[in-house]
Amino acid sequence: MEPPRGFLSWLWSFIRFIPFFVGLLLLGTIKGIILCPLICLLMVAGISGIILGLWPMHFIWSYYSILSAKQLGPVLKFVLCFGALPVPLILWPVVGIAASFIGGAAYGFFSPILATFDAVGESKNNQFFHCFYDGTWDTIKGCFTVIRDFGDFCCHSYISFMQELRQRIPPNGKHYEIKLIYLPGALIAGILGIAVDAFMILLIAICKSPIMLFKGWNRLFHDLIGREGPFLETICVPFAGLIILLWPLAVVGSVLGSLASSLFLGAYAGIVTYQEASFLLGLRYIVTSLSIYDEYSNDILGMREGSCFPRLNYQRKEGQSSMAGSRTSSSTSNPPSRMNSLNKPMIDWKSFDPVDRLFKECQRHGETMVCEGIITSNDIEDAKSGNGSKVISIGLPAFCILETLLRSAKANTSGLLLSDNVTEISSTNRPKDTFSDWFFNPLLMIKEQIRAEKLCESEEEYLYKLVLLSDDPKRLKSLTTVTPPESERRQAELEALARRLRGITKSISRYPTFKRRFDNLVKKLSEELSKKNGSFQSTNGSRSLSRSRSGFGRWFSQKSSNDKTSYRGSETESHPDETDIEIV
Repeated sequence: MEPPRGFLSWLWSFIRFIPFFVGLLLLGTIKGIILCPLICLLMVAGISGIILGLWPMHFIWSYYSILSAKQLGPVLKFVLCFGALPVPLILWPVVGIAASFIGGAAYGFFSPILATFDAVGESKNNQFFHCFYDGTWDTIKGCFTVIRDFGDFCCHSYISFMQELRQRIPPNGKHYEIKLIYLPGALIAGILGIAVDAFMILLIAICKSPIMLFKGWNRLFHDLIGREGPFLETICVPFAGLIILLWPLAVVGSVLGSLASSLFLGAYAGIVTYQEASFLLGLRYIVTSLSIYDEYSNDILGMREGSCFPRLNYQRKEGQSSMAGSRTSSSTSNPPSRMNSLNKPMIDWKSFDPVDRLFKECQRHGETMVCEGIITSNDIEDAKSGNGSKVISIGLPAFCILETLLRSAKANTSGLLLSDNVTEISSTNRPKDTFSDWFFNPLLMIKEQIRAEKLCESEEEYLYKLVLLSDDPKRLKSLTTVTPPESERRQAELEALARRLRGITKSISRYPTFKRRFDNLVKKLSEELSKKNGSFQSTNGSRSLSRSRSGFGRWFSQKSSNDKTSYRGSETESHPDETDIEIV
């Protein structure tokens, strides 16, 4: 929709939208008031049931995992079990139930309001109906989705974290240990850091909150008058007006967020004291942490650079920072070409968009692998039963991620180039959340490493094989068409790349919504396998189905002794001189 031209046209359009905006706000508020108690009750009941029901398991499994962890020393285990672990385990039910109440109330109230405005913003056939309907049933379904994802995280992700803690081998054969002589000083420094940072950072945030409030309002009203930013399109005026009304809540949220971050920022003083074996350096860090926060908040608010707090040196090994800087400068001395990126559309990715895109690729490749017999019925049954078929849960997503990394490395892009060869996830448009920070930068590092390795086609095929089937040695050895490189050093480099990529994929599998999406993927692959088996049975052994061999079949052809087990109730024969696979 084109914005009106001329001041009078714009003014009349804006005045006309004022009662429209007020009406939508009142309608959304009424729906929020009606749904807020119901959503809050459902959220508290569901999440509280999960927390209290799984709390005994969490308690026992946490102690068991720490006591059986190979990388932790006996003194460190004693300190964790009797000093650090009881506090979060006891506070977990209280904090979890309180957070479910606050989150349920906020979601139940604001979701209908936003959905009411969104019903007008989208091109829908019956906007009047959607104004009343949107934000009602969708909010209830979203509540159950949140509860399910929370349950999957408490079961699947938690068990995966603790299992990795138990199985991880200590580096260089030496387990982590704690020196009790430094523990009292670190504990005192941590408590002192929390007390000082919580008070001072909260005081700084409160003093700067009026600046944030008026600067934010100034920018929003400036955009309103100049028809810029969110006010560029007339249809966006209601949303921008809602931002103006809710801006004080954003300021309050930033103050509370600063208070929450101050707890972790201050507690790090204990870690500095222990690492540097100096209580004085821990105190110097406490002063420096205030300077770091003050400078960061000044940058966010566009204030004068610097801080009134001194920035002291709290580390003895000053060479580490310079070495890190040299590594950074060396890695960025030859930046990738950005000419391709400038010609591609920039899309701002939301938090779950890359995960959705990953599972679409998993479904596309997974269905092909089911047809090729690479993913067997045993893999799907193991995934359904919860035994953890790592060919599907780890290998298949890692396979798709590797394909993206290879594509991006060959295209010489600065980010991750997706399968359409147009869309790119870069550092500028990627999701701005903590989970993406954990995964995006390591994937970019692997991409640069792959680019530096300059893999040939056979090495790429071998890397695909390692990534997909590393946890199944028998099937890995049965592949005859893909052979390892002749150089043992090159083979070790590819195996290290595969292990690192599978490790990142395993971390991605702990993403809060991963389990729900994985169950949907397994269901679709099972349906694809059933269709395939049904087509085999419909031939009654009298006809044969012929199809072209894909790249998967070429890369993952198995020995003749294993070809008969590709599908239940079917036989697959592979002929090297033919381009078709005959399935009887």
